Amino acid sequence: IIQLLHDELLNLLGEKREIQLQKNNVFLMVGLYGQGKTTTISKLASYYSKRGNKVCSIGLDVHRPAASEQLKQLCDKLNIPAFIAPEEKNPLKIWKKFELELKKYNLIIIDTAGRDALSDDLIKEIKDISKLTKPTESFLVMSADIGQSAKKQAQKFKEACNITGVIITKMDSTAKAGGALTACAEVKAPVVFI
Repeated sequence: IIQLLHDELLNLLGEKREIQLQKNNVFLMVGLYGQGKTTTISKLASYYSKRGNKVCSIGLDVHRPAASEQLKQLCDKLNIPAFIAPEEKNPLKIWKKFELELKKYNLIIIDTAGRDALSDDLIKEIKDISKLTKPTESFLVMSADIGQSAKKQAQKFKEACNITGVIITKMDSTAKAGGALTACAEVKAPVVFI
């Protein structure tokens, strides 16, 4: 029975996927407000820098108050450079401002804005950022307690920036991540980190 369940879960979620870094890597982090994108960026930065990569982050969330400061504080604790421009309200201009400096790093992790709910302006912004930054990986960050709205979110983000993996946060609660797992099956993107 255990083998049957295991095989069926594997069928639903796909094989395990290891993230293989190339010479230049750009991770685009997307998701709604409060899913844990900014905190996840610092964890990923720490994970990859400990493995000998030259990592930096860039804050392209121009909507949430103090989003860039939060990113900077988290990265400063880890001695990871965080490129922010709190006064700028156009994420594309922020990217262009630091573009030359970013070339010094082999992994750039991009923090993007979220919203309370899926909206056309969020999807347009994500599409524009994705087109400009040409990410090697696009990760959808989802909280384990998301429930059934996960499916719709996953589809929309997949259309906007071709999600390559899902990161599930807040698994230390009583939530079992059923909605997030449904989303993975829906967009055919594996869970890459919990």
